[in-house]
Amino acid sequence: MRKVLSVASEMVPLVKTGGLADVVGALPGALAGQGWEMRVMIPAYRGVLKSLKASKAVWKSPDLYGAPARLMQGKVGGTVVLALDAPHLYDRAGGPYSDGGVDFVDNAERFAALCHVAAEVARAGIAGWKPEIVHAHDWQTGLVPWYLRDSGIPTVITVHNIAFQGRFAREKLAAMALKPADFERDGVEFWGDISTLKAGLMAADAITTVSPRYADELMRPVFGMGLEGVIQLRARDLHGILNGIDTTIWDPEVDPNIQPFSSGSLTGKEKNRNALEGEFNLDVKGPLAILISRLTDQKGIDLIAPAIEPFLAAGGGLAVLGSGDRWAEAAMLDLATRYPGQVGVKIGYDETLSHRMFGGGDAVLVPSRFEPCGLTQLYGLRYGCLPVVAAVGGLADTVIGASPATQAAKAATGVVFHPVDALALQQGLLKLVALYEDRAQWRAMVRRAMKQDWGWAQSASRYGALYDTLISNAD
Repeated sequence: MRKVLSVASEMVPLVKTGGLADVVGALPGALAGQGWEMRVMIPAYRGVLKSLKASKAVWKSPDLYGAPARLMQGKVGGTVVLALDAPHLYDRAGGPYSDGGVDFVDNAERFAALCHVAAEVARAGIAGWKPEIVHAHDWQTGLVPWYLRDSGIPTVITVHNIAFQGRFAREKLAAMALKPADFERDGVEFWGDISTLKAGLMAADAITTVSPRYADELMRPVFGMGLEGVIQLRARDLHGILNGIDTTIWDPEVDPNIQPFSSGSLTGKEKNRNALEGEFNLDVKGPLAILISRLTDQKGIDLIAPAIEPFLAAGGGLAVLGSGDRWAEAAMLDLATRYPGQVGVKIGYDETLSHRMFGGGDAVLVPSRFEPCGLTQLYGLRYGCLPVVAAVGGLADTVIGASPATQAAKAATGVVFHPVDALALQQGLLKLVALYEDRAQWRAMVRRAMKQDWGWAQSASRYGALYDTLISNAD
């Protein structure tokens, strides 16, 4: 087995704030069948060590950023996890990066420590195991490629969302084990600050993003968010590799949270819709759309209220599950008040409820202004809950919009709208109604969507091929 170390700030099922955790948790299993042994290093946040099986200390330090630390090796499922146990850095209330919406003041040191130990493991190995390549994820681990840039060990960094850049004051250089010479245009300097994401982009042997379209988008200012010049500089080393989903967890034929159904028999889906309407106190004659999302500007939540009235007037309905910005939560709750029986809202997140919503919904709305890959639309396709998506990033890469050409070719799997504004979303929703009214065409689209394969096998194969190339080039 070839050996790869994955370094990340979160991983399903140990800790999750977004899609990054899903990818980090899924890749080891997907790669195992292709001859790769991937071990994952993450911080030992509060509660993480309790979830590791047969854990043991494989590395110790008397002083890691001010206090003792150790690296605990254990297993989650079939994956070997290296959890950096440094209570002074990670054992605290709140999320991985903040508490009550306020970032931890020592995030620079917390994630520099993770990167430092990961680089040491890459150089020296651990407990008889030494990786041939290191895969870093997002800003939290951007310093890993930087620390390893002269080691001869190949590195990859994946950009899951370029909006988060790991920016810290120049005064943090020494605390992050960086030298004054590193603080330059071709180094970690970014508009007068340190950017750990830029450090990774400059130093890694290869850069991946989580969809081909997002890779292209990042070269433009509207999506690159100040780092487009760096992406352009590294364009030859840039690879867009779509995320996948866990098709064992997301499988409508065996999902314990719903009445099972398949592309060959949709009876269970009809029962799920009736149950979902009851759960949200809805009575909808037309298509029932769902929204499962962080309620933020990036997700296009502000577009929904001005776009949805014609859809509701045509008999459509909307069930919402999510939380986020107060204005967005208030906007969704206001819709439910204004349109009782047609709009239902639950603030928060409930994993089993999300399964019931995909199982019973006719369509899932994803009106994001930018979306590196997106998993929501993939779950929708898997469950015959047709996506209505903006033509950005991974949404455009995975949903085939209904048009005269795609309908004639029997290829359409959803509705794609452009530009990303309320008028385009409104027209997309009215197109959804028209599609729904042609029942034979609708059922054909649902079956087609469900037959798409968005598992991890293809993507893992691309990662494996990239690792092979980088290792060969380093020899």
